[in-house]
Amino acid sequence: MTVGIIAAGHPQTAEAGAEILRAGGNAVDAAVAAAFATFMAEPTLVAPGGGGFALVYRRREGHAHLYDFFCNFPGLGLGGNKDRESVDFFPVSINYGPTRQIFHIGRGSVAVPGEIAGLCKMQEDAGRLPLSVVLEPAIDLARNGVLMDDFGAYVGSLLRPIFSIESDLAELFGAPDRFLSADHVYRNPDLANTLQALGKEGPDLIYRGDIAQVILADQRSYGGLLTAEDLANYQVIVREPLHRSYRDLEFYTNPPPSRGGALIAFSLALLEAYELDALNYGNPRHLGLLAEVMRQTNLARPSFESSGNVDIFLAPEHVQIHSDDLARRLARPSRPFPLDPPPPAMPSNTTHISVLDGNGNIVSMTTTAGETPGFVLNGTGMILNNILGEADLHPDGFHLGKPGHRIGSMMAPTVFMHEGDPMLAIGSGGANRIRTAILQVILNFTDFDMNLRDAVQAPRIHFEAGELQLEAGIKPATLGWLRRWGYDIVRWPDMHMFFGGAHAVGKDDGGHFQGAGDPRRCGAVVEVR
Repeated sequence: MTVGIIAAGHPQTAEAGAEILRAGGNAVDAAVAAAFATFMAEPTLVAPGGGGFALVYRRREGHAHLYDFFCNFPGLGLGGNKDRESVDFFPVSINYGPTRQIFHIGRGSVAVPGEIAGLCKMQEDAGRLPLSVVLEPAIDLARNGVLMDDFGAYVGSLLRPIFSIESDLAELFGAPDRFLSADHVYRNPDLANTLQALGKEGPDLIYRGDIAQVILADQRSYGGLLTAEDLANYQVIVREPLHRSYRDLEFYTNPPPSRGGALIAFSLALLEAYELDALNYGNPRHLGLLAEVMRQTNLARPSFESSGNVDIFLAPEHVQIHSDDLARRLARPSRPFPLDPPPPAMPSNTTHISVLDGNGNIVSMTTTAGETPGFVLNGTGMILNNILGEADLHPDGFHLGKPGHRIGSMMAPTVFMHEGDPMLAIGSGGANRIRTAILQVILNFTDFDMNLRDAVQAPRIHFEAGELQLEAGIKPATLGWLRRWGYDIVRWPDMHMFFGGAHAVGKDDGGHFQGAGDPRRCGAVVEVR
């Protein structure tokens, strides 16, 4: 009998959750343990001072909850009196090869962190084991270390200009001899001590206690915007998930103010009219349909951005307008078509955890800290976030958000159900590719009847701003057809993290557990029997 299964972005992350399942924990216990372990196993993607979302379905309740623990705008109590010129906030250029991107870091890039509050709230509400027990795997990793893998080293090499600015952070990542190299053992004994204290004191340690005082002293001394009021007033929001159906299934996903869940639901609503299983997988008709659904979703997105009303956005009459446009485009695939607007991008340094236990509890959790703010808090091992420094999250300008308000996100942890039984938990990292990665895995699993491993590993596409991005594995003949239909194609030579990292767990038609860690982001699966 299967006790549970977990899919995550690193073998040590998955093993941390599995260890807790073996100790008698449920899916929530395992997900929380794994999330704490990411701070050590996936330190180039996430950090203790980040934020995220978790969709939790508890079989006993027969209902799903969305835990929103993303970051808030800081500045409560400042009254607009902060001297902006004194804020520690500066740009760093990151070379991604084909393109460069500017991120802003420093103390003034730190938004109010929600990660630890969210994990502790989930554990208190729905976990079975004490917080101190759930923290043990992460504490062990922090004391004994984790060998940095090739993927972590690759992401670290991209972000080296950020990780090397302050010596304390650079030393954590192996400077000077093995800085961000795949043979560096990443240890953080200060974080082990912080997590051990967290197990005794709970989240007050971070938001009102000793660690809060370290955060605030650092912010005051070096030009940050976080206040004691920001930390003390931070609240995890337990939301009603966005609940919709697709064919004979129902699904729960992230509601507004997050955008990703609504956009996935819109794409699925457009696809309801098409029999995907009648198409040959990967042929031009299949990929053309996917591309045009992505285009229509992009075209519809501004109406959602402006109103924020998901009911109007997903109303049948609004979906029908875009469904009619979709049908016209598919009938004449070479017809010129207006470019969809380039959407705002989101942090791509994100990870995901999915857990299903033998009692029918299921968790889908996505977290991020952006690219980190370029420093570690002295004596704590705590790395915060640079969510205020993501230009694409703040299109109207930096530091303009209302203090205490949530910052927007594309993260979309999602759970699918069949006749009241959880059948799929999925989410992804990958900025704007989050929703298209999740969409394609869902379709592969439900419409094309793939097992979960094949559904995750199948080549992906992404359509945005007139460009059709094609991952390696698309047949050459299909490329020719797509070009003749007028697509501006960008070919990728291999499987790449650009197309997300969709770690998923679920059940097949026979009720057998299955899971898939996305190889694009070093994914791993552990099943506990």
